[in-house]
Amino acid sequence: MLAQALDTRATQEFASEARLFLSKTPQRELHSKYLYDSIGSALFEVITMLPEYGLTRADERLLRANAAEIVSKVPSPAIVAELGSGSGRKTRWILEALTKRGYVLYYPIDVSAAALHACRNELGTMDSVHIVDILGTYTDGLREVTSRRSAGDSLMVLFLGSTIGNFERGPALQFLREIRALLSPGDTLLLGADLVKPISQVVPAYDDPIGVTAAFNLNLLARINRELGADFDLRNFRHEARYNEAERRIEMHLRSEVEQTVKIPKADFEFTMRAGETIWTESSHKFGLAEIREMGRETGFVCLQQWVDPDWPFAESLFAVGSP
Repeated sequence: MLAQALDTRATQEFASEARLFLSKTPQRELHSKYLYDSIGSALFEVITMLPEYGLTRADERLLRANAAEIVSKVPSPAIVAELGSGSGRKTRWILEALTKRGYVLYYPIDVSAAALHACRNELGTMDSVHIVDILGTYTDGLREVTSRRSAGDSLMVLFLGSTIGNFERGPALQFLREIRALLSPGDTLLLGADLVKPISQVVPAYDDPIGVTAAFNLNLLARINRELGADFDLRNFRHEARYNEAERRIEMHLRSEVEQTVKIPKADFEFTMRAGETIWTESSHKFGLAEIREMGRETGFVCLQQWVDPDWPFAESLFAVGSP
C-alpha cells in the first residue's frame, strides 16, 4: 500500500510539473530529473561509454588515481552519502580506499529505482561496505541520512559526474547552501564539475553520431506518453544540442518539426507547438577552477584541494564544512 501511495504521489507530481513547465512561454521546458526513468537511466549508461562523451571517463580516472589522497583528507569514521548515485561504478574507488580504514556505511540516493538496483548489483559484493539505498531527491535523501547518523560519525557527501552543471548558476548556489545546512563540522563534500573546453569538443558529447543521446532525450516524451497517457508523436521531434557561449552551457532541446497539438490526460492539459518551437530539457554548465572554489566559499565550504584530468578538462574538488 505504501509503495502504491508513493507511486501515485510521484505520478501526480510529474503531471503537475509537466503542465507547469510545458506552459512556460516563450520557452517550454521539462525538468531534467524526469530523463532518468529505467529506460533513460539505461541509455545514459550507454552514453557514458561513447567515445565522444569523455566526462564520465575523466571522472573515473580522477577517482581511481586519487582516491587514497582524497580519503586521507576525510575524518574517520566516515559515512558516505552519494547524491545521484547512478550505477555506482565510479564510486567503487572511494569506497575501496575508505575500507582500508574500516567498515563503511554507504547511502546511495537517487530518484531512479533502476539506478539504485544497478548500484546495489555493482557494489553489493564489496567487503566491509554496507549499502542502504534511498529512493528520493537529493535533499530529502540527505536529510534522511543525517537523521540516522550517530554522534562522532563524519559524513562524506559525493556529488560526482558534474550533476551540479544541470542547475542554473543561481539555483546551484542555493542547492549547495541547502547541502551545507544539513552538514556539521568535520563533514566533507566531493564535487565533480566539468570544465570549460572548446566547443568542438563539448558539443559532440551531447549530440553523438549514432543517436544515443537523441534517444535519451526523446525518451522523456515517451515517458510522458507511458505514465501520463500523452500522445506525443516522437517522429515529429528532433534532438538538438546547442552551446550557449554567454552562459557557458550546453542546452538540450527537442525541436518540433511540424505544428502539432499534444494532449496529456493525466495532467488535464493540452497545448499546441509551432513548427520550429522547442522544449528545453536539460542544461549542462561548464566551470572554471577558481569559479568552483568561489562557489564553495559563498555557500559555507572551504576548498581543501582540486584534482584535474589532463585529457578531458574535468575537476574533483574536495570541500570541508567551513565556519558558520
